[in-house]
Amino acid sequence: MATSPLVLGIDQGTSGTRAVVMNADGAVLGYAYRPLARIYPQPGWVEQDPWAVVSGVAEVVGEAVALAGCRSADIAACGIACQRNTDFVWDAVTGRPLANAITWQDLRTLPLVAELDGWERAAERRYRLGYYPGPYSSALHLAWRMANEPAVAAAAQAGTLRIGLSAAWLLTALGRPVGHCMDYSLVQALGLYDFRSRRYWPEWLDRLGVPADALPSAQPTLHPFGTLRVVDRLGQAADVPVLATIGDQQAALFGYGCHRPGEAECTHGTATFVDVFVGDQPPEQALINVYFAWDLGHGPTYCLEADATVTGAAVRWMRESLRLFDHDQELDQLAASVADAGGVVFVPAFTGLNVPYNDHSARGTILGLTLGSTRGHIARAFLEALGFQVRAILETIQAETGLHIDHLYLGGGLSASDMACQIQADLLGIPTVRPAVTETTARGAALLAGLGAGLWRGLEDLPPLPGPLKVFEPRLSPEARDAAYARWQRAVERARRWD
Repeated sequence: MATSPLVLGIDQGTSGTRAVVMNADGAVLGYAYRPLARIYPQPGWVEQDPWAVVSGVAEVVGEAVALAGCRSADIAACGIACQRNTDFVWDAVTGRPLANAITWQDLRTLPLVAELDGWERAAERRYRLGYYPGPYSSALHLAWRMANEPAVAAAAQAGTLRIGLSAAWLLTALGRPVGHCMDYSLVQALGLYDFRSRRYWPEWLDRLGVPADALPSAQPTLHPFGTLRVVDRLGQAADVPVLATIGDQQAALFGYGCHRPGEAECTHGTATFVDVFVGDQPPEQALINVYFAWDLGHGPTYCLEADATVTGAAVRWMRESLRLFDHDQELDQLAASVADAGGVVFVPAFTGLNVPYNDHSARGTILGLTLGSTRGHIARAFLEALGFQVRAILETIQAETGLHIDHLYLGGGLSASDMACQIQADLLGIPTVRPAVTETTARGAALLAGLGAGLWRGLEDLPPLPGPLKVFEPRLSPEARDAAYARWQRAVERARRWD
């Protein structure tokens, strides 16, 4: 039985859901994970069953509470971090879904992207929304729904349509929401919100045909969003206050303790995301996405974000299509089997190149192969490609903002590889840091819930990242680093404009 208040952090992600129960010292007492299936109705379509999301969250919460050895009544507050751009639609009267969720990996709106580029106000989108709304964007999904899903259109006509990301849907399905709302970071992730003026962009809503009254209101990250029903191992239930909601990448940034301008984290998941905290003023950016970070009650703060198109997906391609290895863990062993990449350069532009190239016609390329090239050289060249892509992103951020990034936290599946972490430190020329705790997104959600509940008074009182932190110092000389990067840039030029 708990002797002090505990907090619950939920990370509802694309490939699975995680939950942690944490105490006031920041120690994780209980952790659980469940994978989440995706549905592929047609080529290029990627959906999720809303009820499967609900059942997965209920299971991980129950298991985490059981492993913590506490009662549901011991949980003082809950924070929910969730995947962005995966939109859920439901009826306000019945509380039932109107269709499957459309995930951010879905490509059904590609024809709409080209059509919207011809809109007379298309040039305003990046400035107003913070990012360019591509086919992954909920905004385009919702426009497609209004034209192609009769149940959604009928609910909109009746005034009962509700639109949200999974955090809002979970409050409806597993608890009691206080109104229909999400925090600023999640509302912005719908791709409809003019984040600089802090209101939905009416002309954009009209162009897409999305009804404003179906959308959630924007609230600070710390806010009484409602309650979530939590059942413990004894079958006793409690309605736990949900005092924080936030986007998954923002939660990871918070979970790492990146609260000062220039502090940054990099998550190597399905794709690679780099997030940098910038403070309380949103910069104007032509290449880097600008997002709300969080609002702790003193006004919004902001972060910059850029992503490399594929990481985990490229590992799966090497495993399943090339048959370079049988298990993902073997990638590290293969890369370590050679002293260097042997002149091989791998540009994993399977779906194009993002920042700073922004060339979606680029395609994956492996250059420098000889009869002496081995699987190990290709594996090592892939790990080097991660470092090169992150360097390109960080250099762009530093050039456009003047922020100096002196170390980088690493997370996600590939961060478990010492080889990958060391290669990134070598190619970036700054230390990379891997915490002992890998579930930083769920940790960030739990920390925010604790702040909302008064478990900690402010940022200065938050528990530090549990140790030990493993720091990888750069070993490569600046000359060798720059020569390798120049070779990568030459390979990028050969991969670009393929179509």
